[in-house]
Amino acid sequence: MFQKKRIAILGLMLESNSFAPVTGKDDFLSRLYLAGIEFAEELRKDESKLPTEMRSFCATMDVSMEWEPVPILIGLVEAGGPIEHEFFLQTLADMKGRLEAAMPLDAVYICNHGAMITTENRDPDAEIFSMTRSVVGANIPIVATLDLHGNVSDQMVEAVNLIIAYQSNPHIDMVERGKEAAFAMVEILDGLRPVASIIRLPITPPTVTLLTEKGPYADLMNYSQSKKDAEIMNISVLGGFAYADTPKNGLAIIVTARSDRALAEATARDIADYAWREHKRYDPNLTSLEDAIAQAVHAGENPDALPVALADVADNPGGGANGNTTWILEALVKAGAKGAVLGIFNDAALAQEALHLGEGARFRAIFNRVEPDRFSRRFEADATVVKIRDGDCVGRRGFYANRRLNLGTTVLLDLGGVKVVVISIRTQCADPVFLEMMGIDIAKQRSVVVKSRGHFRAGFDEFFAFDQVIEVDAPGLSSPILSRFDFKFLPRPVFPVDRNVSWPRD
Repeated sequence: MFQKKRIAILGLMLESNSFAPVTGKDDFLSRLYLAGIEFAEELRKDESKLPTEMRSFCATMDVSMEWEPVPILIGLVEAGGPIEHEFFLQTLADMKGRLEAAMPLDAVYICNHGAMITTENRDPDAEIFSMTRSVVGANIPIVATLDLHGNVSDQMVEAVNLIIAYQSNPHIDMVERGKEAAFAMVEILDGLRPVASIIRLPITPPTVTLLTEKGPYADLMNYSQSKKDAEIMNISVLGGFAYADTPKNGLAIIVTARSDRALAEATARDIADYAWREHKRYDPNLTSLEDAIAQAVHAGENPDALPVALADVADNPGGGANGNTTWILEALVKAGAKGAVLGIFNDAALAQEALHLGEGARFRAIFNRVEPDRFSRRFEADATVVKIRDGDCVGRRGFYANRRLNLGTTVLLDLGGVKVVVISIRTQCADPVFLEMMGIDIAKQRSVVVKSRGHFRAGFDEFFAFDQVIEVDAPGLSSPILSRFDFKFLPRPVFPVDRNVSWPRD
């Protein structure tokens, strides 16, 4: 009798900023941490919290073959500091136990980010990959998807049959990557045994240089994908995540062929040569705080001027920052900016105070009344509570499209010419719904500050063209100026932290 293919699905998605506060179990529980039956129930929801590529993988498998998903465990959280090591070990043990109980399996799909570290381990993604291989054995197919900000080790490549990374930044191609993973899984289940080659370059690209619309990474991505053919089944070029600060950091090229290892190696070297010729382009070009504020003030005073979006790239929760620095906010208020909105400011205590006072209340708003770190300075201003919501929403565009999210208690404060959306669960401002659900007509604003590095571009591009975006040089845990960080584990020298870098190394 014909039996369905039983495919386990699992993942633990965290992008770790080594300089940010530790990420613990409660952080995952506030976003997504499910196993077994609860995981299976979430798979069936139309508006799910699950990673988009995981849902796409499952939907594509549904129409590609007779299969049975075997949900193991999935965890997802906003980028943050290293995961607490004991919690990681507990999760790894839970994953292993559930995999062992689910045997025999025909395949495994792993949905990870790829840039996770723990408080004691610089490569926990490899631990998950290797544990999975140890349980299922050498002959069971394992396909993994990763964020293009993942830091990939040789151990990760060796433990699975195929790694597929995002190709779009902002990340809007997760559906496509999920489909690609599913189609590849079908081929591997039919007997294909792909071979991969990885080359890691001494480049740790600052986040703002990794856009795929234009710039050095866009050109590299286009060049690399032009090398795909009938034999080369996947080319993943991962810019990595410098703030993870690991020995495996460095722009990585993974070329996977269907059978020809020599071709995979030659193709990877060709792409690496191209990338190295362009490596000096990975220098960030930011706008000073003073110039950015001047442009926002100008837009507010001149109706004929184009509105501007100020990207607070150094305080991006999507890069592990707290989402609560006040440098730009304070400067806008002091400059008397008009028609300005800041989204979204992470301050649960301030949101709770506004909730208690109620809509229409006027009070002295204290941002960061307890300063959590050296970047999150205290700031006070007279404010009016305009609107209060529970923060439950569904993403409308770009990175968060069609994903159910919860920002916790959310309030809109009016500080005069500047309005601020304050949230209670740290999230980057990548979707216009975060402002729209608070009654803000974005098209009528003269300037919008987003605490996001780049994903907001795919959400807010209907309001701001590429050239209307100003990437502001302000302090923060996700500053693109990498020389400001005390790296301890990066493979040195590495560009642009170091200037005198050569490749290939002797």
